[in-house]
Amino acid sequence: MKPESPERRKLLKKAAGGSALAIGAAAFPNWLLPAMAQGEILVPFSDVPDTFRVLPVRPNSTHYQDTSKISSFYSTNEDFYLVQHYGQPEIDNSQYQLNVTGLVDKPLSFSLEQLRSRPNIEKDVGFECGGNGARLFHGLVGNAKWRGVSLRDILQEAGIKPEGKEVVFFGADIGEEELRGRTVQTAFARSMSLEDAMNENNMLAFEMNGEALPHYHGKPVRLLVPGWYGVANVKWLTQIHIQDTRYMGRFMGRDYVTLKREEVGGQERWVENSVTKMNLKSTIVRVTKMGSTHKITGFVLNDGTPLESVEVKIDNGPWQRATLDPAASQFTWKLFQFEWDNAQPGEHTLVSRVTDVNGNVQRPADELPERASYWEEFGQFPRTITIEA
Repeated sequence: MKPESPERRKLLKKAAGGSALAIGAAAFPNWLLPAMAQGEILVPFSDVPDTFRVLPVRPNSTHYQDTSKISSFYSTNEDFYLVQHYGQPEIDNSQYQLNVTGLVDKPLSFSLEQLRSRPNIEKDVGFECGGNGARLFHGLVGNAKWRGVSLRDILQEAGIKPEGKEVVFFGADIGEEELRGRTVQTAFARSMSLEDAMNENNMLAFEMNGEALPHYHGKPVRLLVPGWYGVANVKWLTQIHIQDTRYMGRFMGRDYVTLKREEVGGQERWVENSVTKMNLKSTIVRVTKMGSTHKITGFVLNDGTPLESVEVKIDNGPWQRATLDPAASQFTWKLFQFEWDNAQPGEHTLVSRVTDVNGNVQRPADELPERASYWEEFGQFPRTITIEA
């Protein structure tokens, strides 16, 4: 399939900007796009400090969403969260080159135009930063429509030698690291097993929401690994290297490593693991009032495993089933809503939990393994609001 026409891209961009969805609009009930209706009032959370601010996107800085203002199934390219590690390199599209090296039968090299001329794939994918959590009200998140080419097809074309076990993805962003008293220059890189890399859903993306991949999001090409935390989606991708040993760069072996206390063969130990696939998680992000009904809205993210249910609990009441957005697909965020009628004045605590088809349930934070790092925060996230008399 060839790239879409400019007219279709414009339509998608308009949809991502908050107007009616361009594709399958009839399948999207109005509530699925949680823009406030006429007469609907936003009820502020009482757990958000007055000092909490979301700033516009700035060079070389982290950007997060104000999740209480999510107004579209797709995050705009400006709202989609940003984290970078070694700056934001500028790459001339005409000079861009992606190299496939290492334990392959046929090393490959692609220009941007050569990549774009390959059969295109398009996917709706949402993800969060491995460090997303309560301190930013889970704002390191986004959901977008991506276009690119299949990673698996490229690996198969290169031909992986039998001893090839690990696939390393290098970005053009380069920084300095000091190790054992020596300063060295190193590129941002992440890796995964060959089996994980060959997943049919992985892509090399060069479009985001119908337009060329923006600079901050990895122009001109980034890796996209649906179901994994954002750190896996290497931006400014310039090299794919196949090797026979585990890659142990900073962002695999020392950073983006979760340290948690677990039982290992009957022995309690502190265990370290690289941040990879997203954990099962839901969070409430907005409450609105219209008449005597309050509408509680939130989102779910996970590794793509189908969901069984999302539930909401108010104060010490029972868990009650919320409505999941039927427009969501396997790797998008899943918006949910719950209608709360005749709420009584006063302070209330709201919390959500999600259950997948394998019976895994999002647990309260104090029931999860003790962690000594802030990576992978996925426990239940209680919110508080005050209902005025």
